[in-house]
Amino acid sequence: MTAESLPSPHGPSGGPLLSLRGISKSFGAVAALTDVDLDVSAGQVVALVGDNGAGKSTLVKVLSGVHQPDAGTVGFDHGTVSIPSPATAQRLGIATVFQDLALCENLNVVENLFLGRELRGLRLDEVTMEVRSRALLGELSAKIPSVRVPVAALSGGQRQTVAIARTLLGDPKVIILDEPTAALGVAQTAEVLNLIERLRERGLGVIMVSHNMADVRAVADTVAVLRLGRNNGVFDAAEATAADLVAAITGATDNVVSRRAGRERAGDDQAVRGTDGRHAGSRAGTDRHADGGNADDLAFDDLAVSERAADSGTESAHQGDAS
Repeated sequence: MTAESLPSPHGPSGGPLLSLRGISKSFGAVAALTDVDLDVSAGQVVALVGDNGAGKSTLVKVLSGVHQPDAGTVGFDHGTVSIPSPATAQRLGIATVFQDLALCENLNVVENLFLGRELRGLRLDEVTMEVRSRALLGELSAKIPSVRVPVAALSGGQRQTVAIARTLLGDPKVIILDEPTAALGVAQTAEVLNLIERLRERGLGVIMVSHNMADVRAVADTVAVLRLGRNNGVFDAAEATAADLVAAITGATDNVVSRRAGRERAGDDQAVRGTDGRHAGSRAGTDRHADGGNADDLAFDDLAVSERAADSGTESAHQGDAS
């Protein structure tokens, strides 16, 4: 990549740039991913959402070459590829910015951007690296006062910008952002979201892992939901409501997991009815509430009966003392 421009759009617009099919990954007896599919096109922001333990981090690590899938295929740039290591992922054009950012706080912006890929002649080419750093951050409209300021002096949003800019030096086609707005303030979050939009405008495929529904709906084109290691819906971000997304994340949708849970609850109810005749009475009270009756009225009636019984007992005791 030259100092004058960011990466140009990659790949034809006719199909997905990255395509996962049937990705499965287990750790011992724990199935972290089961038959997961995911498509990412050039110039598209795909939000990957799900509750804790849904498999998001495992899927990111499969794409970045940290973990190897037990089953499934990875299609990239219209060919099937294997990603045995992070170095392979970077060579293919898949860059990942993890939540910890992996920046060296004691080094300045230029040194962090070129860490491990320094420009050398007889000595370090400090001038060229600084020029390229300024041009790159200028393309990203980064609000960083100086490229020679230590990273420790930057805000959270500025650090995120430096981490993303560093990946762009490798000319990636897909960038994975793991919780890019976590622990950021309002202004810093807006800065990062604007940066994501600029990446999309340059034709890069972006996968954004996030728990923040407002951020997801602000920049994502598509929202892919994982639940218990499985796909649980792919939504158009412009049309899906927050309730739709939360329902898919929490499992309040019609899927294999919810149907199994429903059958188990039905079996438990039937077992209770068969072994405890009093269950019918308790259900009657519940049914009354469901049909429009007030369950609180039942509670107040019971309380009134108890109070009358207590008053009657107290009155009898006083009469006995008087005699």
